[in-house]
Amino acid sequence: MIRRVGRPGLIGLAARTAVVAGTASAVSGGVAASQQRRAQAQAQYEQEQYQAAQQQAQINAAAQQAVAAQQAYAAPPAPPAPAAAPAGGVDVVAELRKLAALKDAGALDDAEFAAAKAGLLG
Repeated sequence: MIRRVGRPGLIGLAARTAVVAGTASAVSGGVAASQQRRAQAQAQYEQEQYQAAQQQAQINAAAQQAVAAQQAYAAPPAPPAPAAAPAGGVDVVAELRKLAALKDAGALDDAEFAAAKAGLLG
């Protein structure tokens, strides 16, 4: 058998092409897998950030509700309107409007309102 020197034959050329193609496939597969892992890691990071923002918003809302409830609870109740006996100079209609405003504001309950109204009317 005589060995040729110089250019490779058809089989050698096919083998070299196969090696180059295989190497390119392996490299591109590795790059694609790496890119996919990075994309998944980024998506997971964004999801965690979104959940953290949602939790912070819930915490802020709960804190605001607690502050509002504490302020409403800590506010001293308005003193009930004294039931004054009608005098000659008292405007009964104006006094009834004041009592109604206090009742609407929640400073007087129904029983207190009725007692004050009865005191005004007589």
